[in-house]
Amino acid sequence: MKVINLNNIRIHPSILAADFSNLGDQVKDAESCGADGLHIDIMDGHFVDPITFGPMILENLRNISDLHFDVHLMVENPAKYFSDLVGFGADSITVHYEACESLPEVLDILNGLNVETSVAINPQTKVENLFPYLSRIDRALVMSVNPGYGGQSFIETTLDKISLLKEDISREILNVDIQVDGGINEETAGRVVSAGADILVAGSAVFNKGFTVCHGLNSIRRHCEV
Repeated sequence: MKVINLNNIRIHPSILAADFSNLGDQVKDAESCGADGLHIDIMDGHFVDPITFGPMILENLRNISDLHFDVHLMVENPAKYFSDLVGFGADSITVHYEACESLPEVLDILNGLNVETSVAINPQTKVENLFPYLSRIDRALVMSVNPGYGGQSFIETTLDKISLLKEDISREILNVDIQVDGGINEETAGRVVSAGADILVAGSAVFNKGFTVCHGLNSIRRHCEV
């Protein structure tokens, strides 16, 4: 059995799956139970169908949490949100490869801000499309479900994408983390970590009426041993 150093694996619970009538307490639970960050999905109803919340939610959450705020922009024209997000406490910002008319220009703006930079790809996008930009980002996010809705099943071909991405990062000797978002639970966590993932985004596997936040986080960490 290959044992992964769990100290290097980070779990970012996605508040998209949280109980919004009790969001503050759930975020506090995630922090006290060892979450490494908080994944915050901002959707505009254009790039993806749903509309979630705007940048101001960060300001409210920052009043109760010191977690790393990991903002995932599923929006058109993402650069227009950058200033507000940084001002409200974002620690990292992810833009979608598919949403940027000129990704180099978007990265120029992001690289000038005091924030970690990340680019995401949808399941239909070839992972090789990220390779020219890896030297300019801190993190690459591989979507393992179609963006927009929680509770979807993990897309198995994601594992090959993660492995290819890890190989290129290692070959080029780059300091880039791989984040995986979608369908992460106790059944898939070990496989994505084995393929090369560093950061796992988990929604209903953490925020779930059937068990506590601590139980969800601990279960995912245990299953990272592959």
